[in-house]
Amino acid sequence: MYDLLFFVFEIIGTVAFAASGALIGIKKKMDLLGICVLGCVTAVGGGILRDLILGITPPKTFSNPIYVIIAVITSIACFLPVVRSLLKEKALLDSWLVRIMESIGLGIFTVMGIQTAQAHLENNGIFLLIFVGVITGVGGGVIRDVLAGEPPYIFVKHFYATASIIGAVLCSLLWNHVDVTINFCLSAG
Repeated sequence: MYDLLFFVFEIIGTVAFAASGALIGIKKKMDLLGICVLGCVTAVGGGILRDLILGITPPKTFSNPIYVIIAVITSIACFLPVVRSLLKEKALLDSWLVRIMESIGLGIFTVMGIQTAQAHLENNGIFLLIFVGVITGVGGGVIRDVLAGEPPYIFVKHFYATASIIGAVLCSLLWNHVDVTINFCLSAG
């Protein structure tokens, strides 16, 4: 049940980040391939960086293509004329929709990065957990911005990277306590 919950969160984060990448591609007037590439790198780029840092080879993305498949499907859905028309009509490209998608993905992937580090390393200090959590959360967006010819979002906009750092610190400090509580609840139920 614990693994299923994390898988569901990964899928939600993948869809959210893929949509945010695809929306940036649409805003930049890219073709379908460009939109799919931005959607995919946003969705899986941080996880690839995380796995490489942790020595997980090949990265999970390449051994289980479900995340790339979901990112491509999400990107294609964003490219559909009816969706693009709705987005242009509602002027959602520069508004709250991209920020909401990125916030969802950022929170989920920051925590998933910490969970992966906890699961794969015996001696994982708090600095490593925080670093890997933040890289997992913001890495795909940085790659997306570079490919889209934009200054990386984390350096110029809003509270994005700082939110990931704060979330990673809190998650890292609380992880063992929460993990014990979850395991106790699952074994008692």
